[in-house]
Amino acid sequence: MAGQFPFRPRPQAQGNNQNNQQQRDNQQQRDQRGRRPQQENPNRINDEITAPTVRVVGENVEPNLVLPIKEAIKLADEMELDLIEISPKADPPVCRIADYQKFLYQQKKKAKEIKAKQVKVVVKEIRFGPQTDDHDYNFKLKHAENFLKEGAKVKAYVFFRGRSIVFKEQGEILLLRFANDLEELARVELMPKLDGKKMNMILAPKSKK
Repeated sequence: MAGQFPFRPRPQAQGNNQNNQQQRDNQQQRDQRGRRPQQENPNRINDEITAPTVRVVGENVEPNLVLPIKEAIKLADEMELDLIEISPKADPPVCRIADYQKFLYQQKKKAKEIKAKQVKVVVKEIRFGPQTDDHDYNFKLKHAENFLKEGAKVKAYVFFRGRSIVFKEQGEILLLRFANDLEELARVELMPKLDGKKMNMILAPKSKK
């Protein structure tokens, strides 16, 4: 038939036919491996939806529309779109009429945006003794300022070694002074609290306006 082949095929020996058949079998296996199994789809669509009745949403769809599944699929088909099950546990399940490939793209895009907005919280620790001198205090205060400007939280604590626990009130005063000196950069997330041999306080950077 004219136009069936772009060129006239040459006669092939039987050995070549066997090789070609093997190549076709190998290609078929690769194609099957390349297909995504149906169960990997994040949503059931169209005929995969098993609920007898569904609530239909989407553009150009009237509010609170509940239809038998066959009518819902027919409506999506008339709009040349897919019926996508988005809330299978609702009663009845909620299905959106939309282009499924476009729907998946938008879902992936939203997931990336949410992930990008999630900031890993970094907590920097600063340790004091109950009788820290001014030089050491100012040195650690400067470090805390830098940490807060970088967006990290600061966990300041006083460690009471041995009998120094009797100075716990001095430790609390020191931490409150620390918070006061950093009030322009930080807010107190956890007030000074004794936990064993440590009195902890947590400062979080103030949001930039």
